[in-house]
Amino acid sequence: MFEVRMLRRLSASTAATLLFLSASGCVKEISSDERLDRETQNLAVKDTPGVSDLQKLTCDDTTDALGKARNVNRPETDRLVDYIELYSSLRKRTTTFEEAMNRNPDLSYREGSQQIVNARDTCIQQTADVKVEFETYMRELVMVPTVQEIKGGNTVTIARLDFNTLRQAIETLEPDDKDALLSRVAGAEGKISAASPSSDDSGSGGRKGRK
Repeated sequence: MFEVRMLRRLSASTAATLLFLSASGCVKEISSDERLDRETQNLAVKDTPGVSDLQKLTCDDTTDALGKARNVNRPETDRLVDYIELYSSLRKRTTTFEEAMNRNPDLSYREGSQQIVNARDTCIQQTADVKVEFETYMRELVMVPTVQEIKGGNTVTIARLDFNTLRQAIETLEPDDKDALLSRVAGAEGKISAASPSSDDSGSGGRKGRK
């Protein structure tokens, strides 16, 4: 009987100890959301470009691309494509700098960091400048999306450029009045289609360029 009572006491004591340990473990246990946040943060830091990667980024190489986009003797569709590609590239490089430096603020204080800071500032300024120029050109095209030409002795209205490219430009810039601009393009396209449904110039490519 004595041995039975001792076993019962030991069992009760062991159960209490296990219960205490279990309760203590629950206090330290992190939630699934917290664990996901930690893993996401670790992944973000891991994927963040390092100093050597950021030192390779630059936005000083815009002269040739801007020269092509500004060339009034080139087809306006091609010019708009150049603006789209240049602005998208600059915005991507700027975002890379900002995300890397926001995730790892120490990048701004390490040896050689001034080069990175200067490159980031250049990208921010270049992106802003190109956006203004790009948007000005896009709005000019939206306001006057068609031109008149003489064909077979008759005056016909044709698209000034490829309307799908113009839509892409609007989507890339994402101005506050995006929907209104897209509606204006759709209206111009509809008028051309109604006037000459068999015409190959209806929003397909526009004219070659300014004379």
